[in-house]
Amino acid sequence: MYLTKVEKTNDNSDKFLFKIKEEIKDAQYLGEVEVRGFSKDDAAVFSMIFKKAKEIGANAISLQPFNNVDGSHQTFNPSNYKLNLYYLPKEKFVSQTDHIFLFASSDKDQKISVNKKDYLLSPRSFFVIDVVPDEVYTISTRKLLGSTIKIQPKANETNQYFQVSALKVKSDNTGVGGLNLKSGDIIGLEKSFAEFLSLIYTKLDSK
Repeated sequence: MYLTKVEKTNDNSDKFLFKIKEEIKDAQYLGEVEVRGFSKDDAAVFSMIFKKAKEIGANAISLQPFNNVDGSHQTFNPSNYKLNLYYLPKEKFVSQTDHIFLFASSDKDQKISVNKKDYLLSPRSFFVIDVVPDEVYTISTRKLLGSTIKIQPKANETNQYFQVSALKVKSDNTGVGGLNLKSGDIIGLEKSFAEFLSLIYTKLDSK
């Protein structure tokens, strides 16, 4: 993890790092960070990016694509990518409302059901549900010991973000020698981390 360019620094105490797109025209470019080497632990990678961003006072990021010789963008490579770092006044961020984001885990396929419609989330992918206000959305992993959540968004409610983890079997620490079996947890994500995942994961068609 490297700060490969620092053009400016900004003094701010913002505790977030949001993705920006059209807001870039109003943002102050500060520098760039480069990720080298693949890791399945996206939370740890984001933590390091967040620390680097805060060193120069950034509160916003965008993906900087690598270009081919003909000028077209290269396919995203999770082992090596760059993020542009910016500062944007809080009032300039575009409001993000009326969507539910569902992210896969980083390494395993995961089946999930949304209002009894089944989807297969491939590793490092996500899809977005355009919500209808006051409609109930039942999200389930539909497995033994799996999770089910119900969400009823209100009009203009801020986006909600969840990650669906695949089956996990790990040793028990009680000394009894048993196993802990976890099948399909659905975990709420903090917005900054979720928006980072939306930059480096593949968006799927949710239709």
